[in-house]
Amino acid sequence: MTIRAVLWDFGGVITTSPFEAFNRYEATKGLPRDFIRSINATNPDTNAWAQFESSKITLDQFDGLFLAEASAAGFAVPGKEVVALLAGEVRPRMVQVLKRCKQDYKIACLTNNVRSGTGPGMSRSPENAAQVKAVMTLFDHVLESSKEGMRKPQPEFYLLACQRMGVEAGEVVYLDDLGINLKPARELGMQTIKVLNETQAIADLSAILKVDFE
Repeated sequence: MTIRAVLWDFGGVITTSPFEAFNRYEATKGLPRDFIRSINATNPDTNAWAQFESSKITLDQFDGLFLAEASAAGFAVPGKEVVALLAGEVRPRMVQVLKRCKQDYKIACLTNNVRSGTGPGMSRSPENAAQVKAVMTLFDHVLESSKEGMRKPQPEFYLLACQRMGVEAGEVVYLDDLGINLKPARELGMQTIKVLNETQAIADLSAILKVDFE
């Protein structure tokens, strides 16, 4: 099928990955590398993180539940300290690619986020919030887990994005930095790109769309 839409994850794609901030925090606190990710990956459909992204619990509840999960795994990490690490820095080259895609394709953002900070990017500073807000105005649609009550990797979330854009799944290219979020997109018929870094992602998207982004 002809590609008619580009669907974008936000953190780790349009912005730098929060995993980088997680690793810096872990190094500072003397935690094993990727400890925070390991907590988020344990019981991923029902854990504190899953509930918080779907707005089923409050920030204060998440703080305690995540602390309990982390403590059970060997290290006491308050949930609020993890939330404070989520906002990444906007990647200017990705924004330029987004603008170029907007000329010929429908574009939407599909993001797992939480009700914390400012806006979809969970910004912690006015400067970051302003940058994220400017990027968000470029999308035809922005779907946030914290507002929709569903989250990746639930297939229904991807289908909702297709519905909002008025396209079939087979007409979509989807970019995400997490394999677990790409799998359901592929199963629905989307072409997918795993974002390892900015240069690789832009090259892969260029190859699929046959668009020169340089």
